[in-house]
Amino acid sequence: MEAFLVSTGIVALAEMGDKTQLLSLLLAARFRRHLPIILGILVATLLNHAGAGTLGSWLTSLLGGDMLRQLLGWSFLAMAAWTLIPDKAGELDARPARFGVFAATLVAFFLAEMGDKTQIATVALAAKYSAFGAVVAGTTLGMMLANVPAVLLGNRIIKAVSLKLVRAIAAAIFAVLGLATLFAIGSPV
Repeated sequence: MEAFLVSTGIVALAEMGDKTQLLSLLLAARFRRHLPIILGILVATLLNHAGAGTLGSWLTSLLGGDMLRQLLGWSFLAMAAWTLIPDKAGELDARPARFGVFAATLVAFFLAEMGDKTQIATVALAAKYSAFGAVVAGTTLGMMLANVPAVLLGNRIIKAVSLKLVRAIAAAIFAVLGLATLFAIGSPV
């Protein structure tokens, strides 16, 4: 349960103001069809995070305990720093509408999530907790918690929330996870 809750919370916070959340806003503004956009985000996230979770599980079996702990600890600390850097809407492209709203969302969101901090966090969380299903379910729920309101409410939600504060909270959580992992506080990894 810890893996699920931590994964959900950290990804929901890290996603606030992230380029994929901005992409959700752009897709909603362009297509104005909420259900296919939300379903596209869900399927893209499940596929992307299942792959990331698989990589994290594989790293757990490949690396020894101390080496994995060091790698994860420093990865979480790097994620803390990266989380403080805001994404820009200009980095996004919501063009591919030729195959319909669902397919356009699926492809755009999947590609935008490649190498993104939430995907890398999924790799690290899956390796840390050795709980593939709980981590993928949690990170997917976290993505949906951040992106569905962006699709449904658009810019109103972004204006109501201090993204700087949210990024600081997410960075602090990543930093605590990193330090706890490096100093082996709490869990065996």
